Amino acid sequence: MFSHVMIGTNDLARARPFYDAVLGVLGHRRYYDYEDVASGYGKAGGDSIWVTSPLNGEPACVGNGSMIGLIAETRQAVDDFHAAALDNDGADEGAPGLRPHYHENYYGAYVRDPDGNKLCAVCHKPE
Repeated sequence: MFSHVMIGTNDLARARPFYDAVLGVLGHRRYYDYEDVASGYGKAGGDSIWVTSPLNGEPACVGNGSMIGLIAETRQAVDDFHAAALDNDGADEGAPGLRPHYHENYYGAYVRDPDGNKLCAVCHKPE
């Protein structure tokens, strides 16, 4: 569905360990670093997430109502994502658990990265 997603940061050195951890538990590895400007996660030539300083030189800011939802293959991966975020300068925005108001098997967790960007990991499979 998408080629890539860009997530702005004001401190790439601080953001890299966070994204290494939270994306790593979901199976996405950092495959590219461009100086102190950007890091790419996923796979070269495929779906990817880029953590980057804004190219216009302005400070990165959080989008109100913006969130990136990431697929987790298991509920344990959702738990691991949430724990990794909190262990790496992230903030809790919703502990891992079922959200049956979305659907009966929606198991998700919500976090903020060190810059305040909102992320979600969700497993749609039954336990």
